[in-house]
Amino acid sequence: MDLKAMELDLNSKQGKENGGEAEAEAKSPLSRGVPQGSIHGFDSLYRLLEATLNPEVFQAFRFRADEEALRQPRVVRVGLIQNSIALPTTAPFSDQKKAIMQRLKPMIDAAGVSGVNILCLQEAWMMPFAFCTREKRWCEFAEPIDGESTQFLQDLARKYNMVIVNPILERDSKHGEVIWNTAVIIGNQGNIVGTHRKNHIPRVGDFNESTYYMEGNTGHPVFETCYGKIAVNICYGRHHPLNWLAFGLNGAEIVFNPSATVGELSEPMWPIEARNAAIANSYFVGSINRVGTETFPNPFTSGDGKPQHSDFGHFYGSSYFSAPDASCTPSISRHRDGLLVSDMDLNLCRQLKDKWGFRMTARYELYANLLSRYLKPDFSPQVITDPSLQKR
Repeated sequence: MDLKAMELDLNSKQGKENGGEAEAEAKSPLSRGVPQGSIHGFDSLYRLLEATLNPEVFQAFRFRADEEALRQPRVVRVGLIQNSIALPTTAPFSDQKKAIMQRLKPMIDAAGVSGVNILCLQEAWMMPFAFCTREKRWCEFAEPIDGESTQFLQDLARKYNMVIVNPILERDSKHGEVIWNTAVIIGNQGNIVGTHRKNHIPRVGDFNESTYYMEGNTGHPVFETCYGKIAVNICYGRHHPLNWLAFGLNGAEIVFNPSATVGELSEPMWPIEARNAAIANSYFVGSINRVGTETFPNPFTSGDGKPQHSDFGHFYGSSYFSAPDASCTPSISRHRDGLLVSDMDLNLCRQLKDKWGFRMTARYELYANLLSRYLKPDFSPQVITDPSLQKR
């Protein structure tokens, strides 16, 4: 691997003194006990592996592309922020929102000072992930496209000449107060470039998100910014290969996956799915997951038979970047806030398309025909049965 990644530990003393620009400690368990959410005392699975395997496998540099004769390198600096909530879920909603913005402000400043061109925040970053509770009062966190969080980030986008992806719970006042899970793309001039609404809603365990918002109606938009073509595959959409494919067909060079997922459910899949998508679709992927355990005042039940409980489980962080050549950065902490920064040459996207020819060798007409037939009520699977089975 040939990558460049920087983990900024804003909880460290050095990070506070330098505005969050200090590089985090790379490895080894903490000497004063094992913190909740760590994995055998290590910040992340990658740190555990790094301590026990050949460290050369885990070098952290930039994603490079081959030098071309007719195109200059197209290097962009991209950042991901993962964070825990700042106040207990019992605090007044206005205080919770204000505290989260205060927590993220130094991290966004650190990204700006570090020269980040495109920054993506985690899914529903302005609120606790309360969709497990089925309580409607959490809908109060929903806001319009140009609401409080967008206005907060617009100022920072202008200040640092930075594109910012702002995942929010959207209240659509133009369509009867319908609620969506939405990513607002803020341009480097502070303008709103566009929006994308989450396509797939989970119905598993404590994920009761369909109680709150609808499946998206924006398709698979790709947003052309001054730094490259980006898209947003929100959370559960990463489990759907055709969702990844559609962003690629529309020309995405970087696809962000802002998420909120817990260790018991999805952690074994987390290091795999985004890398597969990056390889299959010849683009970069930035995977973000929130951090911490959020406890709610009223116990709730789930669809998997568990007794009532008050928390969703541990959000395991572990944000990372994947590249179309199958390389990836180390993931950042499993239990702490963090900013991950990586340089990537977008020329690598076309170079891998030329190398593998996935677009040229795919048989989209076959897939389209199958999907067209599958959607019809009289669909019959193409199964050829061994005649000898019918004689038994």
